Amino acid sequence: MTSRIIGTGSYVPARVVTNDELAQIVDTSDEWISGRTGIHKRRIAVEESTGYMAAEAARRALENAGITAEELELILVGTTTGEHCFPSVACEVQGEIGAVNAVAYDISAACSGFLFAMDTLQAFIRAGVYKTGLVIGADCLSKLIDWEDRGTCVLFGDGAGAAVMRAEDFGLIHTVMGSDGERGNVLSCVARTNGSFVDKRTPQLGYVYMDGQEVFKFAVKKVPECIRQVLDESGTDIEQIKYFVLHQANYRIVEAVAKRLKQPMDKFPMNMERYGNTSAATVPILLDEMNREGKLEPGDRIVLSGFGAGLTWGAALLEW
Repeated sequence: MTSRIIGTGSYVPARVVTNDELAQIVDTSDEWISGRTGIHKRRIAVEESTGYMAAEAARRALENAGITAEELELILVGTTTGEHCFPSVACEVQGEIGAVNAVAYDISAACSGFLFAMDTLQAFIRAGVYKTGLVIGADCLSKLIDWEDRGTCVLFGDGAGAAVMRAEDFGLIHTVMGSDGERGNVLSCVARTNGSFVDKRTPQLGYVYMDGQEVFKFAVKKVPECIRQVLDESGTDIEQIKYFVLHQANYRIVEAVAKRLKQPMDKFPMNMERYGNTSAATVPILLDEMNREGKLEPGDRIVLSGFGAGLTWGAALLEW
């Protein structure tokens, strides 16, 4: 017994921010941003919270799957940008959609969050604990960005993507996950600076920090490695894979991964030009678009892969 994706959904804020608009607040240009990242615009939340976006993506995934919220037994949300330390975003989603029979909690693995959540649900289903669950990747990184830092503010956007998974005889074939805490300093964000009545300082939120070159080197090495691992351990030839659905961080990273895997670029769908890097939401948003555009057919084998702060990474091989 394994788990199969039976429905997908996604949500992005209405507010579009173009590269030209960013060029009005930092020293940059559309040519500079798009040439280095492939990003032309992104969606930025104005009134939407992470929980709101996650709940909207969940509703659309349930509708696509043709099931009710009451049928869910587990809700996992990969996120690092909840509006509250507690309750979790997953519990917010549970309350919003009326999933009264579900257990709900968040998983913190940054941009790898959706894949980590998927792997966790897969373990529960294989163990026979649950039969139907919902995994969501949702982030609102715009509130953690220093909008005067050209190195980060041009990269990120907000959004959420979701997938309903159910126990089936086919579907998710194999997964791998990994982390390297010793290198966590290359991509980080202080949750709350120290401060209390004792030292007379007011706690403040920090901003995203990224060593772009180190993250790039990590991604172009680790993503091909984990993809080869998931294929080798499952006995799958790479030529059997129709699509590689990768974390949408940077066009150059995807291009480098394709080159190292010796696979054509048409196997690597992308949408970062419209949304930027939405962290844990990139993979499920892209997967939902592909599903709704009819690009995925029964029997297709696809690989999902992501990487992020931690450092974390993962890959999943599945049959559609």
